[in-house]
Amino acid sequence: MQALSVKNLSKKYANGQVALKGIDLEVSEGDFFALLGQNGAGKSTTIGIISSLINKTAGQITVFGHDMDTHLDAAKLCLGVVPQEMNFNPFEKIADVVINQAGYYGIPRKIAEKRMEHYFKKLGIWEKHKQAGLRLSGGMKRRLLIARALINQPKLLILDEPTAGVDIELRHMLWQYLRELNEQGTTIILTTHYLEEAEHLCKNVAIIDHGEIIENTNMKELIARLDSQTMILDLDKPPISHLMLPDYHARMVDETTMEIKIHKTQSLNILFNELTQKGFNVTGIRNKTNRLEELFMELIAANKKSST
Repeated sequence: MQALSVKNLSKKYANGQVALKGIDLEVSEGDFFALLGQNGAGKSTTIGIISSLINKTAGQITVFGHDMDTHLDAAKLCLGVVPQEMNFNPFEKIADVVINQAGYYGIPRKIAEKRMEHYFKKLGIWEKHKQAGLRLSGGMKRRLLIARALINQPKLLILDEPTAGVDIELRHMLWQYLRELNEQGTTIILTTHYLEEAEHLCKNVAIIDHGEIIENTNMKELIARLDSQTMILDLDKPPISHLMLPDYHARMVDETTMEIKIHKTQSLNILFNELTQKGFNVTGIRNKTNRLEELFMELIAANKKSST
């Protein structure tokens, strides 16, 4: 079953600005789906329309079979949305923020209280449940938004930049929790500027640019298209003279750090053997940038070139 079906979705503002140009999206039940794009590409507009916060100009949206034009209430019951902005009353106790949200769905207070406690404990903010939102750190506010979005136990959870501005430890904790939710059956749509986040979490991906979908595919298949990767190698000692590697594009970043571009047809083992023969050992290796980030930038650049 399709969790989300978007057909010919368009948005044109009164000032003539076109935000979306007839996009199509299909997200299957149980998917972990990434919607990626640069600032202003149309991600937030798309999410705003799906969550009924922005009016569309044209197109059709169904959520688990419920048409949002004719059965909006049924569609919204299936949805949970974690916005990019902190849009809750900062003077309200955070427990009440979530319990009051449950009231919009007709959830009895006793059930809402139990769910609130469950999600607060899972997200590590239970000890703060009697505090006002303004007293929370940025990371805890993010967790509060997730708990609020989950209070109606949505079948489709949409997260707009959920880890923006949080530290690495919290980001990885949230990654693990989102994986658990997805494994338990929740369909998730994620937008993020941390492309390593999308690569680690998501099964499928769509890339939007200037209001158009320019790529919509399986994450593994997309990554497999990457022709080359730029790697950073740490060497055990500095070269005495210029280190010649004629089969590679390489340069020394500092005395013992090499940046090297490796084509997918080239073997790291062969490169390491060549360095060993020249008297060097590799003590560390890492990607200069995330693989999806490299490919993302290539696709955006190609789309820009084709549209000019």
